[in-house]
Amino acid sequence: MTLLSVPDMSCGHCKASVEAALAPIAGMAPVSVDLTTRQITVAGPAAAALAALDAIGFPATVVTNS
Repeated sequence: MTLLSVPDMSCGHCKASVEAALAPIAGMAPVSVDLTTRQITVAGPAAAALAALDAIGFPATVVTNS
């Protein structure tokens, strides 16, 4: 699992956009999105998740990668 910080994610619409961007990436599920901490947990390639988020205007950074 990889924990990502997405500081620009702040509302339900942001959450839906992030989930939609990550859904088509092979192996990305499950995706957990926490608006309170502005963090996302993904089970998939961190580089692919970072690229997908950046492409929709939500730059992210890796917090932990296990």
